[in-house]
Amino acid sequence: MIADATALADAIKAGRFSATAAMQAALAAAEAKADLGALTHVDSRLGLAEAARIDAVFAEGGAAAAALSARPFAGVPTLAKDLGGPFVGLPVKAGSALFAAGDPEMPADRPMPDSDLAARFRAAGFCLFGLTTSPEFGLSLSSEPAIGPACRNPLDRTLSAGGSSGGAAAAVAAGIVAIAHATDAGGSIRVPAAACGLVGLKPGRGLMPGGPDFGNHLGGIAAELVVSRSVRDTAAALTALAGAARGPFPPAAAPSILPALPRGLRIGLVTETGPDCPVEPARLAAVEAAARSLEAEGHLVRRIDKSALAALAATSRRVFETIVCANLAALFERLALDEGRVEPISQAAIARGRSLTGAGLWQDLNAMVLVSRDLWALFGGVDLMLTPMLSRAPLPLGAMPTDHADLDLHFSRMAGFAPLATLANIAGCPALTLPFGADEDGLPLPLQLLAPMGGEGLLLAAAARLEAEGRWRHRFPIATPLSASPLPASPSSASPGAREDLSA
Repeated sequence: MIADATALADAIKAGRFSATAAMQAALAAAEAKADLGALTHVDSRLGLAEAARIDAVFAEGGAAAAALSARPFAGVPTLAKDLGGPFVGLPVKAGSALFAAGDPEMPADRPMPDSDLAARFRAAGFCLFGLTTSPEFGLSLSSEPAIGPACRNPLDRTLSAGGSSGGAAAAVAAGIVAIAHATDAGGSIRVPAAACGLVGLKPGRGLMPGGPDFGNHLGGIAAELVVSRSVRDTAAALTALAGAARGPFPPAAAPSILPALPRGLRIGLVTETGPDCPVEPARLAAVEAAARSLEAEGHLVRRIDKSALAALAATSRRVFETIVCANLAALFERLALDEGRVEPISQAAIARGRSLTGAGLWQDLNAMVLVSRDLWALFGGVDLMLTPMLSRAPLPLGAMPTDHADLDLHFSRMAGFAPLATLANIAGCPALTLPFGADEDGLPLPLQLLAPMGGEGLLLAAAARLEAEGRWRHRFPIATPLSASPLPASPSSASPGAREDLSA
């Protein structure tokens, strides 16, 4: 059985099956699992054409084939999120009717060329064939845009897959693809990964490219990477995609991935998130179990008083809300968009963004700097922090509605579900989630690890150590070819239909 995207790439490079056959399997899985709501757009011609190019290079042999074999994900089918990018050929709608294909409100400057990150995805060997579901403008921790589809959790279809990268997480957990593009401005990689039993890393500020126009920059709180089935996939993706971001921050190099966890680390354990955001006992028990496991290997574990983080977490939530509202208001002003055509919660966010004063916005931007400084101070006493990722099991579908204008209620629901998610975004530090067991319903028990700036390699080493205990098993296999080497199909004979829009 193919375990992850790295293994899938190895099988293609070894000639066990073609990239085209892998793409056909992914497309068939996307069609068979369409009722999951994970994908909002599928372009089989695009995917098969990209796979055919990979196969042609391998068939040619020589230096070009050798260079392609060096790419970590050569021939691996994948999906982009319907937010971020952009990726040429994939019509991002940001979960909104405003940007639906053919809509007269679509800005005249779309479609845009590949973003720097999209170009790196292609250079890593990925073959893109569609877009995954996101809530409108990423404003929710559940992926249920009004235009559809509502994304279901493959582990329990009555539950949400999280947000805003919920479609990406659902597609990977369901085995449609082995790895998928995701973005995180307030937990949007980590929350869906936690809900679906995946690995999700939010890289530190300045590490990932956001150009050329930095449209998903969000004042430095947003980062893009992937959700995956293994720590090694996430590590390989980070190595291939990160570094030399060309602004707006000083250049950061892709981290060295540690082969093993160093001895004698100081682990800061956080098990209290305050009375307003209590964490269920099963989820706390998983965090405690991870701490005991690391302690048994000689690492020093010390508890961090909740008061040390409570003020930073509260400030982070406030600054996050300010930045996303200001950003959305500026977007609508710049593009002269009709806010009356978006969901009520988006309208409320736009209105709040317009009501902000310059002095108020500046005050919160300064608060962001202070959060970063104060978290740095806490890292003076520990090398890593271990915390809960979610306060409870994945939410039922409909538990985080966006058809109302009570923005404070909406943001409080988000904070209650993922109490410490925005801290890493505002502070700028890297943070990673991974599953560490299952509850009595078979749902994942996720952890969160945080490290100081530049600590992605240490995070990945710690995550690999915990992953090796094998406490979580993926329920659905990755879609792979049924036969060893099926004949490639031409793009014109693709099945399912060459171009489909799956939004309602």
